Amino acid sequence: MTSVDKIYGLVLSGGKSTRMGKDKGLIAYHGIPQRDYIYKLLSEVCEETFISIRKDQVDEIPNNFQVIVDENKFKGPYNGILSAHQKYPNVAWLVLACDLPLIDVAALKELIASRNSSKLATAFALKENPLPEPLCAIWEAEGLKASVEYMNSQQGSCPRKFLINNDVALVFPANEKVLLNANSETDYQEAIKIVAQ
Repeated sequence: MTSVDKIYGLVLSGGKSTRMGKDKGLIAYHGIPQRDYIYKLLSEVCEETFISIRKDQVDEIPNNFQVIVDENKFKGPYNGILSAHQKYPNVAWLVLACDLPLIDVAALKELIASRNSSKLATAFALKENPLPEPLCAIWEAEGLKASVEYMNSQQGSCPRKFLINNDVALVFPANEKVLLNANSETDYQEAIKIVAQ
């Protein structure tokens, strides 16, 4: 039985950060590692919060953090999301990538307030380019079940493509800067400037 009201938070921090050249989860935009910062944000708005990591990262994570180790059944970001879904299949997951340096509690509350649990997901998007942000979204349990089928049928492995082709709610954040994705050194420099303002 799906508990519609339950939202668990998931920090995606198991990627290799190849474009950035260093672990994006360890960059300290706010004085602490970014993955810790996002974990704390999610803890303020979710019933439970977890950090999604690779097996070799387990020893790096503070003891007071709940972790879900990637099961490596799926490719890319879906690896972390679906490993979490497998562990707790009946809850919705508010999924955040660790490369969102400007995300804040106000934006997360905005996303949760706009949640449409009858859709497969509720995702942030930019008005000028209204594509769902799968790594800044609330994924319903039904959406994740459908995602497992999508992956198993080998139609693709891109969470964004899945959301584009399915019934999702789009939310346009009041402050669009919260969706700044810091994936490269240039993005990092831009984010540092904004955080310092």
